Amino acid sequence: MPGHARVAGPAAPASPPAAQASAPVAACMAAPGVAGQPKVLRMPFEIAETGFDPAQVSDIYSIAVLSNIFEPLYALDYLAKPALVRPLTAEALPAISDDGLTWTIRLQPRIRFQDDPAFKGRPRELTAHDYVYSFLRMIDPGLKGPHASQWLDLGIVGMAQRRAQALKSGRMSYEPLEGLRALDDHTLQIRLKAPRPRLLQLLAEPRFSSAVAREVVEAYGDNIMAHPVGTGPFRLGTWRRSSLIVLEKNLQFRDMRWASQPAADDVEGQRWNQQFGACKLPLVDRVEVSVMEASQPRFLAFMGGEIDVLVTPLDFVPMVMPRGELAPHLARKGVRARVYLNPDVVYSQFNMKDPVVGGLAPERVALRRAISLALDPQREIQLVRRGQAIPAQGPLQPHTYGFELQGRSSMAEFNVAKARALLDLYGYVDRDGDGWRDQPDGKPLVLEVATQPDSLSRQFDELWLKGMSDLGIRVTFLTGQWAEQLKMARAGKLMIWQLAQTASSPDSQDILELLYGPSAGSNNLAFFQLPEMDALYREALAMPDGPERAALISKAVRLANAYVPYKWQVHRIRTDLMQPWVRGFRRPMFGYNFWKYIDVSPSERRASP
Repeated sequence: MPGHARVAGPAAPASPPAAQASAPVAACMAAPGVAGQPKVLRMPFEIAETGFDPAQVSDIYSIAVLSNIFEPLYALDYLAKPALVRPLTAEALPAISDDGLTWTIRLQPRIRFQDDPAFKGRPRELTAHDYVYSFLRMIDPGLKGPHASQWLDLGIVGMAQRRAQALKSGRMSYEPLEGLRALDDHTLQIRLKAPRPRLLQLLAEPRFSSAVAREVVEAYGDNIMAHPVGTGPFRLGTWRRSSLIVLEKNLQFRDMRWASQPAADDVEGQRWNQQFGACKLPLVDRVEVSVMEASQPRFLAFMGGEIDVLVTPLDFVPMVMPRGELAPHLARKGVRARVYLNPDVVYSQFNMKDPVVGGLAPERVALRRAISLALDPQREIQLVRRGQAIPAQGPLQPHTYGFELQGRSSMAEFNVAKARALLDLYGYVDRDGDGWRDQPDGKPLVLEVATQPDSLSRQFDELWLKGMSDLGIRVTFLTGQWAEQLKMARAGKLMIWQLAQTASSPDSQDILELLYGPSAGSNNLAFFQLPEMDALYREALAMPDGPERAALISKAVRLANAYVPYKWQVHRIRTDLMQPWVRGFRRPMFGYNFWKYIDVSPSERRASP
């Protein structure tokens, strides 16, 4: 079953064996760019970032940046399929006790944080104490972080009590726990109340498990989101909020060489191993990320050679990929394309605290089901997404554990007649003769959908208008910037909002957190709370992969589809475009800490017409 992560052995040596080093040496000798010019990788973001503190962010744009600045103990192999967990700052895989409750992890020595004034001019080595501090920050109530419930659900001995004490006193203690402590500077120990079979995957996710330095957090205080200081391959050089992010090569980064394990039949991956196998990472000197929310400027910037890689905007797919093949004029320029089914799900969330659409009362469930039935997934796929999606049958994302077990469901059903009958049955009828349905108590029925001020969002708004007009339901739109709407959603102030979630690991537990009561207001922005769902979530968390866990996850999916706190819409098909001077770029199925593997050729960039 897809969704399992394999594990690899000790970290690759700093220098590859001589037999492997000879072939790619020439490629690495040219690494600093021609005539001293820096190698610069240029990429766009279609939505603005929020900041760069692992304990406080959940949007993929911020996570993409911090994943290349900070480092967890482990990482997913860049090219391996299925997913393979490798040591990153750890020396090797954890030593796990026979009962699965005690994990002991040795860190590599002499890994340094990037230089920063917070260290007062002294080199700062990464230690196990940094991971203890960083993991405790994840549950600090004062930070209101989005990942606290996931850490608490791991059952680390003493962690829940520490959180409870902080909630009571208003002050978080960062002293070690019985279940989370440094045995010495380079040995971390985690003790669990019960086995957690997929803890290793969590320890490989930068957004959950990266190390930050306490001195840095204390030095910058409330401005820590603007001062990421990590041990990774890049450091933040320039940040113009919602406009430009520049990452520069971290000069204190250790001697890490290209190392990956592509499949034997992965011709491209095997070629890259030969080409880059002796190369020190990162391969580029700088990464420039421009926030370009409108699709036309993004596409024109790529066509003009101003950016190096691009997810093809939906409105340009017919031009880029006519009849499913790269357009000849792009192929002649040396542009390459890669098409893939993204491990994501696009959904509209209903605020379960909202007095109009929320709650578990039968009439509210019927209203949400009727709305779901009136939104046509094929219309969305063909008209707005230009065929670049497949219907979602539930929350589980492609390539994650259990995805293929979802089967067909009501989520992909389009049936206006059934929707109207549901509304009639539960009292959502036109009571005052104005042509619009009212609530069962006679109050007007008006939906408010949050949206953004761009052309693509307007096309989605039209789908809502069409679907709700067919039902006789009024709909209005609350237009705003995405980052501000995220704040409103966390505060429970949005009625309906469309989002997407991309999987960061091969397991499906993350997406089920959208349905988990203790995560309400963080990842569970629908504020859905159902004891039966919470019990399924916790049971699946503790259970090893297999038929029993798959059955639990399937039951959770059926519950979600029955209560409809979310309308699961589509899974997106993406087309990545790469300029001819880009080398080594293949977007991994999971995670974002891969920018260090990408190379560019300044001479080819200059020679390009």
